[in-house]
Amino acid sequence: MLEVNDLMVFFENALALNGLSLKVDEGEIVGLIGSNSAGKTTFINTVSGLIIDMRIKEKRKGGERISIYGNIRYQGEDITEMPPNERVSKGIVVSRERHPVFQESSVVENFKIAGYLRTKAEIKETMDFVFTLFPPLSKLKTRKAGFLSGGEQQMLAIGMALVVRPKLLLLDEPLLGLSPMMQKAVMDAIVSLNKESGITVLLSEQFARPVLPVVDRAYVVENGMLSLSGTGAALMNNPEIKAAYFGV
Repeated sequence: MLEVNDLMVFFENALALNGLSLKVDEGEIVGLIGSNSAGKTTFINTVSGLIIDMRIKEKRKGGERISIYGNIRYQGEDITEMPPNERVSKGIVVSRERHPVFQESSVVENFKIAGYLRTKAEIKETMDFVFTLFPPLSKLKTRKAGFLSGGEQQMLAIGMALVVRPKLLLLDEPLLGLSPMMQKAVMDAIVSLNKESGITVLLSEQFARPVLPVVDRAYVVENGMLSLSGTGAALMNNPEIKAAYFGV
């Protein structure tokens, strides 16, 4: 479904991604594991196309130069320079880090805003599914998003991405700032989403412990470069991963 080949991203002369290659097959859950500043968000922004908008805005204001090299293919098509809105229309949807929700709007209103390109029937159908996926949200339909907990906002952010009806869902650090119990709840929901809806998931995360047991495969990045890859189970038992992420 997704193939990324030798991806390199420069911010002026700073190298953010260095020859990174990976693939995601249809129906998989794939993890991109790395510490802070490893290049995970840059990678997600590049696959989603957000970096194209960033590059345009920086050029207009005379800011830092953003350069992209390599190749991104989605369902056999080269999308390296494709604008983000066109990628969304093809089914690539991103849920960004730190719960980007509309604080002054209710849970239901957030879903309606996210689904502005969808019919009322499609929005309702997806909302019903999201409330099944995340039971705590079903009791908070009229509450303003700004008054939700961090975990509840993350559930809402993922739900908003689902309203867009993705084929490939990109999740950028969905566990950031959540308690271990809430991390497990979010990961359980991602697995249920994948199994019940068949949505392919690529998630970036620094917390390897709750992610590796549930992903089909994972890639480990350090300083913008791929350092390890393998099945979730194999990486769980890798001594380097245990030392770097589990303190063992």
